Amino acid sequence: MAAINHKRVVIGAVAGGVVWTIVSMLVNTVLLADRYAAAQQAGQFLQQPRYPGFLVQWIVILFLLSWVVAILYAGVRATCGPGPLTALFVGVVVGFAAGFPQNFAMATWSTVSRYFPLGWMIEMWAGAILAALVAGAVYKD
Repeated sequence: MAAINHKRVVIGAVAGGVVWTIVSMLVNTVLLADRYAAAQQAGQFLQQPRYPGFLVQWIVILFLLSWVVAILYAGVRATCGPGPLTALFVGVVVGFAAGFPQNFAMATWSTVSRYFPLGWMIEMWAGAILAALVAGAVYKD
């Protein structure tokens, strides 16, 4: 079994984190921005974040998730084979775990529009898939 090339994992994680951050910004500014403003006016969301520096913290979280994707890809390529299909598989699995269960519960039980959990799920799923594809393209043994 080949050892994991941790340097390439980190490079893939950084590249994937950039892509995932772009996906996140697009979903939240293009798809959800007007809905956020309306939900804030309706009192469904706070006017200011509860945690200071939320945006920076969110981006750090996305980079950490991208690292998880990159390390999983590096680990499973020995058994599933290298390439975009394996990366896609890792991205789909991580995206499902990160995006579906909680957002399904939010869509079911929350009073906010179902567009929010849908957008957040898309953000997690698309971000994980694209980060995995990028990390897979960067990774070399």
